[in-house]
Amino acid sequence: MAATTKFVAVLLMCMAVMAAVQVQEAQAIGEVYKTCYGGCHKDCVSAGNGSTFCEMKCDTDCAAKEAAAKVAAFKNRV
Repeated sequence: MAATTKFVAVLLMCMAVMAAVQVQEAQAIGEVYKTCYGGCHKDCVSAGNGSTFCEMKCDTDCAAKEAAAKVAAFKNRV
């Protein structure tokens, strides 16, 4: 009985940690990414590319721009 209780407790803790990580990832999307992605995806699709290709391309490009903006902001604070 005690082993089952411990297993359930560990399982619930893992679920709580995973939920917290997903919330943190969702909050990490910044304004640079949002503005970049909207325009990029619209332009890419209107150029005749498929939606999946455009999602992958714009996600990669805009994530790189977001990371560069965060590094620049960090350097300005230091």
